[in-house]
Amino acid sequence: MTTTTVPTLSADPFAEEVLLDPSAFHAQLREAGPVAKLESHGIWAMGRHAEVHAALTDWQSFQSAAGVGLSNFRREKPWRPPSLLLEADPPHHDAPRHVLASVLSPRALRALRPAWHADAEAFMDGIAAGPHELDAAAALAGAFPLRVFPDAVGLPQEGREHLLPYGDHAFNAFGPHNALVEKGAGRVAELSEWVASRCVREALAPGGFGAAIWAAADRGEITEAQAPLLVRSLLTAGVDTTIHSLSAILYSLATHPEQWERLRADPSLIRTAFDEAIRLESPVQTFFRTTTAEIEVAGVRIPADEKVLLFLGSANRDPRRWANPDVFDLSRDPSGHVGFGMGIHQCVGQHVARLEAEALLLAMIPRVRTITLIGTPERHLNNTLRAWGSLPVRLEFEG
Repeated sequence: MTTTTVPTLSADPFAEEVLLDPSAFHAQLREAGPVAKLESHGIWAMGRHAEVHAALTDWQSFQSAAGVGLSNFRREKPWRPPSLLLEADPPHHDAPRHVLASVLSPRALRALRPAWHADAEAFMDGIAAGPHELDAAAALAGAFPLRVFPDAVGLPQEGREHLLPYGDHAFNAFGPHNALVEKGAGRVAELSEWVASRCVREALAPGGFGAAIWAAADRGEITEAQAPLLVRSLLTAGVDTTIHSLSAILYSLATHPEQWERLRADPSLIRTAFDEAIRLESPVQTFFRTTTAEIEVAGVRIPADEKVLLFLGSANRDPRRWANPDVFDLSRDPSGHVGFGMGIHQCVGQHVARLEAEALLLAMIPRVRTITLIGTPERHLNNTLRAWGSLPVRLEFEG
């Protein structure tokens, strides 16, 4: 018996107006209760930090293996082989996770750090030499990761333009089959074929993340069938999310100029700035889970085999957890945000994104006096990601 009445909301979280600005819907969801039903898709939803955090860490009750999108893999065939990380649970999740965590270890990233910092310095020198009014989403947040990350994976130069549309479709596909999914449907076969062709051993340069994954297969840590799927995980989640994270930081700093001044005065706050921007903007807004058995959450009984949509972006602005949650504030301790998930499925590549942000910001700090919005930013809509399509800014350089 359900001990608490379950509120039902009629709004569609994947409607264009909600994707453009989810803040009103998130507030409605949080105020409705710790658990709600969304009648638009016949699913359950959580938007408060406490319940979202708890569900993310309880993989035994809230399963990822049935798909982290609306589709239920127990009854529906996925559009591509499931991710060994996102769409798997122990024990199947353990070996691939261990391998990728080793490939992206602090030691591996320390080895990359000098080259990425030097690359960021050269990159910002090039920016300084060009027009100072630019689209920061494309010219900064988009360009720098595509400059360093594919090289680190070991990808050849040819065809890299396929990475963003492939990732965009993959994250759209976690939602319902709406216009955003349909937009990318025509290229799915072409993009999937290209990505698959870049995940094989022969396509990857020696010394990169991809080659290290295949070396793990040679050692028997994962199977040869798993190796290309693990490389695919890097290519799917390692580009789009980092680009949107950097856009979130740049937008937050442009709209809070006093915080940019504070960061310039104290560059040791870069890690705080990164996490605070992830908390505030939540580039990954949602992920689904599927209940493995009937479970009670805050007095509400959710039946087995039900899809539950976890609103990471809503949890990260929950006033029950954060003071002044809609403000970007470098005096805040943003640790505990769920922007990278939580528990065993927490983003294994988050430290790669942190290193890219650190390199770019450290190169900007001595060069860029101010970052000013000079137009209305435009969103790039995606069923899962919160992204900027354009971010027009003026950079005022020193000297």
